[in-house]
Amino acid sequence: MPNALQEMIRHKLDQNGWSYNDVARRCGVSRSTVHHLATSERLAQMPQKTTLEGLAKGLDIPVATVRRAAAEAAGVNLYFEDAPEIADPEVEILIASVQKLNPKDRRHVAVLVESLLRAEGADS
Repeated sequence: MPNALQEMIRHKLDQNGWSYNDVARRCGVSRSTVHHLATSERLAQMPQKTTLEGLAKGLDIPVATVRRAAAEAAGVNLYFEDAPEIADPEVEILIASVQKLNPKDRRHVAVLVESLLRAEGADS
Protein backbone atom coordinates (compact mmCIF):
# COMPACT_ATOMS: atom_id res chain seq x y z
CA MET A 1 0.00 0.00 0.00
CA PRO A 2 1.51 3.37 -1.00
CA ASN A 3 2.28 5.94 1.67
CA ALA A 4 1.04 9.55 1.54
CA LEU A 5 4.26 10.85 -0.03
CA GLN A 6 4.13 8.26 -2.81
CA GLU A 7 0.48 9.07 -3.46
CA MET A 8 1.19 12.81 -3.52
CA ILE A 9 4.00 12.47 -6.06
CA ARG A 10 2.10 9.92 -8.18
CA HIS A 11 -1.00 12.16 -8.25
CA LYS A 12 1.03 15.14 -9.51
CA LEU A 13 2.79 12.96 -12.12
CA ASP A 14 -0.53 11.62 -13.41
CA GLN A 15 -2.37 14.94 -13.17
CA ASN A 16 0.25 16.88 -15.12
CA GLY A 17 1.72 14.16 -17.33
CA TRP A 18 5.13 14.66 -15.72
CA SER A 19 8.03 12.24 -15.65
CA TYR A 20 10.48 11.82 -12.77
CA ASN A 21 12.87 14.00 -14.79
CA ASP A 22 10.23 16.75 -15.07
CA VAL A 23 9.61 16.70 -11.33
CA ALA A 24 13.35 16.65 -10.58
CA ARG A 25 13.88 19.75 -12.75
CA ARG A 26 10.95 21.55 -11.14
CA CYS A 27 12.11 20.60 -7.64
CA GLY A 28 15.82 21.17 -8.05
CA VAL A 29 16.61 17.67 -6.77
CA SER A 30 18.05 14.66 -8.56
CA ARG A 31 15.89 12.30 -10.58
CA SER A 32 17.10 9.43 -8.40
CA THR A 33 15.88 11.26 -5.28
CA VAL A 34 12.45 11.87 -6.81
CA HIS A 35 12.27 8.22 -7.91
CA HIS A 36 13.32 7.01 -4.45
CA LEU A 37 10.72 9.17 -2.70
CA ALA A 38 8.03 8.15 -5.17
CA THR A 39 8.67 4.41 -4.98
CA SER A 40 9.87 3.65 -1.43
CA GLU A 41 7.08 2.58 0.86
CA ARG A 42 9.31 3.08 3.88
CA LEU A 43 12.07 5.71 3.92
CA ALA A 44 15.17 4.86 5.96
CA GLN A 45 15.38 8.46 7.19
CA MET A 46 13.62 11.78 6.93
CA PRO A 47 14.65 13.64 3.75
CA GLN A 48 16.70 16.81 4.18
CA LYS A 49 14.90 20.11 4.64
CA THR A 50 16.11 21.42 1.25
CA THR A 51 14.82 18.28 -0.47
CA LEU A 52 11.39 18.69 1.13
CA GLU A 53 11.28 22.39 0.28
CA GLY A 54 12.26 21.69 -3.34
CA LEU A 55 9.72 18.90 -3.64
CA ALA A 56 7.00 21.14 -2.23
CA LYS A 57 7.87 23.95 -4.62
CA GLY A 58 8.12 21.65 -7.63
CA LEU A 59 4.87 19.85 -6.89
CA ASP A 60 3.11 23.07 -5.84
CA ILE A 61 2.14 21.59 -2.48
CA PRO A 62 2.64 23.31 0.91
CA VAL A 63 5.92 22.37 2.60
CA ALA A 64 4.11 21.33 5.79
CA THR A 65 2.04 18.82 3.81
CA VAL A 66 5.13 17.34 2.15
CA ARG A 67 6.97 17.20 5.52
CA ARG A 68 4.08 15.34 7.17
CA ALA A 69 3.89 12.84 4.30
CA ALA A 70 7.67 12.30 4.35
CA ALA A 71 7.64 11.87 8.13
CA GLU A 72 4.94 9.24 7.84
CA ALA A 73 6.97 7.42 5.18
CA ALA A 74 10.04 7.53 7.45
CA GLY A 75 8.13 6.49 10.56
CA VAL A 76 8.90 9.79 12.31
CA ASN A 77 6.48 11.65 14.57
CA LEU A 78 6.46 15.39 13.99
CA TYR A 79 6.08 17.85 16.82
CA PHE A 80 5.30 21.57 16.86
CA GLU A 81 2.68 21.12 14.11
CA ASP A 82 0.55 23.84 15.70
CA ALA A 83 3.49 26.27 15.86
CA PRO A 84 5.39 25.98 12.57
CA GLU A 85 7.36 29.14 13.31
CA ILE A 86 9.23 27.27 16.06
CA ALA A 87 9.42 23.96 14.23
CA ASP A 88 12.90 22.76 13.43
CA PRO A 89 13.17 19.51 11.46
CA GLU A 90 16.38 18.53 13.28
CA VAL A 91 14.68 18.94 16.66
CA GLU A 92 11.69 16.93 15.47
CA ILE A 93 13.91 14.13 14.21
CA LEU A 94 15.95 14.12 17.43
CA ILE A 95 12.82 13.92 19.58
CA ALA A 96 11.36 11.11 17.49
CA SER A 97 14.66 9.23 17.50
CA VAL A 98 15.21 9.57 21.24
CA GLN A 99 11.73 8.21 21.90
CA LYS A 100 12.73 4.98 20.17
CA LEU A 101 15.65 4.39 22.55
CA ASN A 102 15.44 2.24 25.65
CA PRO A 103 15.48 4.10 29.01
CA LYS A 104 19.18 3.44 29.64
CA ASP A 105 20.23 4.84 26.25
CA ARG A 106 17.86 7.81 26.67
CA ARG A 107 19.64 8.64 29.92
CA HIS A 108 22.99 8.55 28.09
CA VAL A 109 21.62 11.02 25.54
CA ALA A 110 20.31 13.26 28.33
CA VAL A 111 23.71 13.27 30.04
CA LEU A 112 25.39 14.15 26.74
CA VAL A 113 22.97 17.02 26.12
CA GLU A 114 23.45 18.34 29.65
CA SER A 115 27.21 18.17 29.18
CA LEU A 116 27.04 20.04 25.86
CA LEU A 117 24.81 22.73 27.37
CA ARG A 118 27.18 23.20 30.31
CA ALA A 119 30.15 23.47 27.92
CA GLU A 120 28.29 26.00 25.80
CA GLY A 121 27.46 28.02 28.92
CA ALA A 122 31.13 28.04 29.90
CA ASP A 123 32.07 29.33 26.43
CA SER A 124 29.65 32.26 26.65
